[in-house]
Amino acid sequence: MTLFLDNRSGQPIYEQLFQQISQQIISGELPEGAPLPSIRGLAKDLQISVITTKKAYDILEQKGLIDTVPGKGCYVAKRNLEIIREHTLRQLEENLQEVLRLARTLSLSRQDLLSMMDLLSDASDETMQGGNTP
Repeated sequence: MTLFLDNRSGQPIYEQLFQQISQQIISGELPEGAPLPSIRGLAKDLQISVITTKKAYDILEQKGLIDTVPGKGCYVAKRNLEIIREHTLRQLEENLQEVLRLARTLSLSRQDLLSMMDLLSDASDETMQGGNTP
């Protein structure tokens, strides 16, 4: 498991941990049943507070991404497609909020955005079908 923390990002460390670990679980990089580092071990490796690490693990457990076995540790939970779908939808919504913010700064209309989506979708469809012609 690879984690990168940015103390200057303005995002709390526990959120960075949660997002990075959840992304690795959802992508399958961390497979079902894979053990996670101990809370204390991870805190020591990352040189952060045990409380911070525990908070990230607690959120992962609340979201159904990990299971905690008392006395044994934390493990990646069985993949729940509904949880994965919800997480992905949330990411999509956050990205769309950013798109809307940028569009407003450029005074783009809804129609402008829809046209851009159509163009990007068409280009993506052609790429997936192996076509190189416009």
